[in-house]
Amino acid sequence: MEDNVVNAKAGCLYPNNARMLAEARTKGFSNALVADIMGNVAETATANIFIVKDGEVFTPIPNGTFLAGITRNRHISNLKADGYKVHEKVISFKDVSEADEVFMSGNMMKVTPVKAFNDTNYQNGPITKRTRELYWDWAKSG
Repeated sequence: MEDNVVNAKAGCLYPNNARMLAEARTKGFSNALVADIMGNVAETATANIFIVKDGEVFTPIPNGTFLAGITRNRHISNLKADGYKVHEKVISFKDVSEADEVFMSGNMMKVTPVKAFNDTNYQNGPITKRTRELYWDWAKSG
């Protein structure tokens, strides 16, 4: 029998995410930023992650350790079509701390601004707002 990684949502992974959320909440946070096996940012416990720095958008490169969701892909397409530079790359926790904006993306939440990461606070910035506008414009067009 073959045993290969499948890029799909799996219900068996939800307990891990629930444990991550529970631990984050005991520490006063509403979500958790999750590392891949190499110690780089992969996603949050509930969604994909994007950061904005100097007007450009960055999201972790799919490496088999997280589900690169369809909503994430829609945001990448929408932002590129709107003229933004979007990069899929390795993201460090330092990159998140130094970002101008941070937002989460998921099928249920679409676009959710991140207010804080450790001691860094963020505003609901213009690119996060534009990402939300672009998504809903796209959704209403179909």
